Amino acid sequence: MDHRVGATDQNRQDAQTIWDFHQVGHTLAKCDVAIGLGSHDLGVADYAAELFHQGQFPVLVFSGGNSPTTAQRFPDGEAVHYKRRALELGVPEAAVLVENRASNTGQNISLSRELLLQNGHSPQSVLLVSKPYMERRAYATCRKVWPEVDVTCASEPMKLDDYVQSIGDEKLVIDMLVGDLQRVVEYPRLGFAIEQEVPATVASAYDRLLSAGFDSRILKS
Repeated sequence: MDHRVGATDQNRQDAQTIWDFHQVGHTLAKCDVAIGLGSHDLGVADYAAELFHQGQFPVLVFSGGNSPTTAQRFPDGEAVHYKRRALELGVPEAAVLVENRASNTGQNISLSRELLLQNGHSPQSVLLVSKPYMERRAYATCRKVWPEVDVTCASEPMKLDDYVQSIGDEKLVIDMLVGDLQRVVEYPRLGFAIEQEVPATVASAYDRLLSAGFDSRILKS
């Protein structure tokens, strides 16, 4: 099936604008620990393993329990399946911690911090590994929840078209881009994240996509 069915050229251009905004463009540097943020995307574990082998960090936490959107794909919990993948890719078990209770990004970070402390780690710098379109929200959440650490964000380097092909559902991907942008805007007001400036071009792209019906991941008021 053509993964482009259901979206116009304008929709795709707007999706690209939001995709680019979600990626914060941090330069990778060695960190004390990394946290792989649980989701439906096993590429998070793949990329975290790659960065571990590059020597970017010595300790890796995978965080995430079950959620309605991932329970079928990862029945034992997101973090557990991420760890299994990382071990398959050669990351030593001693380097991996599993936090399997978190059900949102704030909990991913706060519960991972608790787990690290329980295991004798008091990091000054943290690398967050996430889905490509979640970097900005992860950054804003960490700055709010754990402001004492230096935070760097990273995700598997992919183009939007390649990500759409990997998911297999173009509308769903665009819906997720729109939903995450809404959270970037709304979560500071709710106390979940720091505020970030959204350029007018990004806000306009959001409005057009929302009007076009890309709204399945929007927070309900």
